[in-house]
Amino acid sequence: MDHYQKLQTLLSDPETTEIMINGSDRVFIEKKGKKVKVDMRFNSDEEVVELINYMFAQRNKKLTSQRPMGDVCLKDGSRVNAVLPPVSVNGPSVTIRKFSEEIKSMDDLVRTNTLSPKAAQFLLASVKGRLNILFSGATGVGKTVTMEMLSYHIAPEERIVTVEDTAELKLHHLNMVSLEAQQAGDAGGEVTLRDLVKNSLRMRPNRIILGEIRGDECIDFIQAMSTGHRGTFGVVHGNSPAEVLARIEAMILMTGVSLSLPDVRRMIVNTLDIVVQQEMLPDGSRHITHIAEVRDVERGEILVQDLFTFRVKKINEDGTIVGGLRPSMKAYPKFFVKFQREGLLDDQVFVDDETDLVE
Repeated sequence: MDHYQKLQTLLSDPETTEIMINGSDRVFIEKKGKKVKVDMRFNSDEEVVELINYMFAQRNKKLTSQRPMGDVCLKDGSRVNAVLPPVSVNGPSVTIRKFSEEIKSMDDLVRTNTLSPKAAQFLLASVKGRLNILFSGATGVGKTVTMEMLSYHIAPEERIVTVEDTAELKLHHLNMVSLEAQQAGDAGGEVTLRDLVKNSLRMRPNRIILGEIRGDECIDFIQAMSTGHRGTFGVVHGNSPAEVLARIEAMILMTGVSLSLPDVRRMIVNTLDIVVQQEMLPDGSRHITHIAEVRDVERGEILVQDLFTFRVKKINEDGTIVGGLRPSMKAYPKFFVKFQREGLLDDQVFVDDETDLVE
């Protein structure tokens, strides 16, 4: 189909990370964090709608006037969001976040300076040590990719259940089940993320991976971690580790659960171990900027300790930022003795010798 070929030319550009179609005559792409208009247009809004229908049909989905917006994951891993008129006032809208072919392993994350060698060593120990980890950040900063790369290091004898609103995680694990939420009208009734989290507990998983925490499924996710499902991963939007934990608090309380705020905070501290914060810097580069330990409740507030933080060494004349993720803790994390005993980590990983700064 001709209009899909137009799209394919943008998808095949390795430097393009996002494609935005605003009606038939305004197409934008993102490169290195910058959004620019491209010299491409479709013949009509109807042609854009045809393109949307074609992409959704690949996953046996369809947008209609009763369901004018939705998400789908293409075969190459790219994630598509589409909105039809009249909800999208200026014509049909398509936003495509391309699947990255550049990152295929933890070594690639180190090579691209998304994180440092020591931070990578620490995170790998955290996976093997079965810590519960939240991956946080804004949309499109790479947190899901980081989570995927770490998931490759889960032992093959473990069973994984992934829970997603739109199935996009690509885990290379044999004993894995991928669950995807369904809106009413997809292939029957509605199946929510909360339904899936509850059902995943009956599937004998060693680990549960939740593609995005954003509502009342949060309480089931936290309870799953407190009932023996150690090594659980989840993604949540937030601008800092402290803000992310505040969001988790709010989501739990909004479920109407009969717990006081101090009880909720104690439950969070007893279940969550690490928050990995990822950001896009002004030069368009993506970096993990904080790896923080959820340490304790102190004076009624959740105490978070940064174990690694991104530090800027200099900003070049062209605006590129030189820096790296460096150890920054004030005290050993509470699980460090266990890690030492199991041979997962030694204290050298927390020594700041400035070798993590990349020119």
